[in-house]
Amino acid sequence: MKPEAGPGQSFPLGATGYPEGVNFSVYSKNATGVDLLLFDEVSDPQPSHTISLDSEKNRTYHYWHVFLSGIGPGQLYGYRVRGPFEPEHGLRFDADKVLFDPYARCLAVPENYSRLAASRPGDTAATAMKGVVVDLRGYDWEGDTPLKTPFTRTVIYELHVKGFTQHPSSGVTPEKRGTYAGLVEKIPYLQDLGITAVELLPVFQFDKQDAPPGRSNYWGYSPVSFFALHQGYGSTLNPLDTLDEFRDMVKALHRAGIEVILDVVFNHTAEGNHQGATLSFRGLENEAYYILEKDRAYYSDYTGTGNTLNANNPVVRRMIIDSLRFWVEAMHIDGFRFDLASVLSRDESGTPLANPPIIWDISTDPVLAGTKLIAEAWDAAGLYQVGTFMGDFWKEWNGKFRDDIRSFVKGDQGAISKLACRLLGSGDIFGELTPLTDPSINFITCHDGFTLNDLVSYNQKHNEANGENNRDGRDDNLSWNHGAEGPSADPAIEALRNRQVKNFLALTLIALGTPMLLMGDEVRRTQRGNNNAYCQDNDISWLDWVRLKEYPDIHRFVKQLIAIRLHPDTPAEKSRTPCLSQVLARSEIQFHGVKLNQQDWADDAHSLALTAWDPESSLGLNLMISAYWEPLEFELPPRPDGQPQEWQCWLDTSLPPPHDIVPWSEVAPFSGSTYLVQPRSVVGLITRL
Repeated sequence: MKPEAGPGQSFPLGATGYPEGVNFSVYSKNATGVDLLLFDEVSDPQPSHTISLDSEKNRTYHYWHVFLSGIGPGQLYGYRVRGPFEPEHGLRFDADKVLFDPYARCLAVPENYSRLAASRPGDTAATAMKGVVVDLRGYDWEGDTPLKTPFTRTVIYELHVKGFTQHPSSGVTPEKRGTYAGLVEKIPYLQDLGITAVELLPVFQFDKQDAPPGRSNYWGYSPVSFFALHQGYGSTLNPLDTLDEFRDMVKALHRAGIEVILDVVFNHTAEGNHQGATLSFRGLENEAYYILEKDRAYYSDYTGTGNTLNANNPVVRRMIIDSLRFWVEAMHIDGFRFDLASVLSRDESGTPLANPPIIWDISTDPVLAGTKLIAEAWDAAGLYQVGTFMGDFWKEWNGKFRDDIRSFVKGDQGAISKLACRLLGSGDIFGELTPLTDPSINFITCHDGFTLNDLVSYNQKHNEANGENNRDGRDDNLSWNHGAEGPSADPAIEALRNRQVKNFLALTLIALGTPMLLMGDEVRRTQRGNNNAYCQDNDISWLDWVRLKEYPDIHRFVKQLIAIRLHPDTPAEKSRTPCLSQVLARSEIQFHGVKLNQQDWADDAHSLALTAWDPESSLGLNLMISAYWEPLEFELPPRPDGQPQEWQCWLDTSLPPPHDIVPWSEVAPFSGSTYLVQPRSVVGLITRL
């Protein structure tokens, strides 16, 4: 029985359920005709019903709408949109293509989905993704709300939903491996590690087929939707069940005190370049959704993916804000990391704007107030805005922290002054800082590049498995294999690699700013030298949990570092117990070399010491950091109150576990006015005033 159709209304966009039926609304300025298609099964070659929208009754301004009675949640739908195919004018209508609704809150993906079919002439009814009508109101959040943990108390753990639990060694229930439900089973591990936020690689529906032949898009930076979840991470085939499974995951993480930050890709879509796929946006209103070249037949590519989202177009601005609001209001997300965020500053011609409307829209939106906003403040066309990104509430991925710390630990020339800046929040980049406004997200590794293990195990990338003859991926990794390329059975090489891993972790978790760790770095996860594993949906990318047994000292080291950074276990009253970063932030810093107050800033210097006296907590902190290849004896500073020295060592990466790091409540004093720092080591001392 064909549903009864009424005029409907232009707002809200998408498919909105009511007791009597569903209202559909979609934007298309230049369409000459729109058909709403209803499907019984996702792979059906023909719709069960076609509702042709009347341009007089079912169109208001540029919005096409209709109300259908007698249908509800679970209904599959799509659109055919007629209009001129005039690429030279930026118009690419193709009524043979079944398009999904950009505002669909769920997408169903047929087993025979074909990106190739969407890129060629012909009907795609059987192979296209379809929207799914949903009702978001029935879910019981049981009082859950976003956690709003301050950045000063945040440690971020970047993970891939599938890769975190897909490996057989994960111990996750087999049918839940690689899913949102599987991640829930590993919450005790995350909680025990001490991290306060997970940053999930893209979970918006993406196109797995957007990859080299014979491979799969694994990372997910190929979005087809900004509202719908990736169905491949659900433990069932029912997209409505996946919606609940994701919300169950968010709720469970919140109960464990862990925030959920989403890596979002508002800079391009999976539709690609002029030879790409017509999935939705291109066939609805191509010139609104994308930045086009002067020859309107071609797409501007500031992302390295073939197209660039036209983020400052009013329609796209609204979509981005609506998307972010949806994830905060309906899905209780705590924050967002914006991939290639500098694209958001480009206007419709690609020119960077001084005050981009979309960035200010996001920054000032009342629904998003208190939500964590993190920018990857560069794009693939050379626009680099770290330290100059707009808005007063954004945090920024600090790529210079990554590169400068790598360079120092490796032993490069000219790194010592940069090390000092990175440890104290990168004021040379971001300007005058306070603990509350420090915008730096500090990281050494992320999904893009070497893992921490591979950073100390390979001199060159080894991306042959990607099928591009090792041409892809970054060539300059500031890495060092310490004497052998790849795995080594030499105990001396392995011991040095282990120490260097600890050095990297210590500097990341000590420095002012917000630290971010990459999934598995705490157990030396390896990608076998692949620094661009975006298309490796296999054990190259998955976390092998056996390594937890192989590197328990690294895992323990990270756990203790996080505990000391966030809530050191000291006998002092909790109100007087600072976290490590608070000591640095509140103190006047004194720099030294091996001699007190004689820091060597020369290009060939490889060591640094700093002292922080925190009168508020009556604690003193002394750090000695050496990338030199021989032992160095550092003089220790006297107490400011004139009392005898009594320094206590809580960190020395040259020592075997468990002496490499000790809780502050268990440190023992030592006598002497100097400390012998072993080659390539980080040492931390405290004293109580």
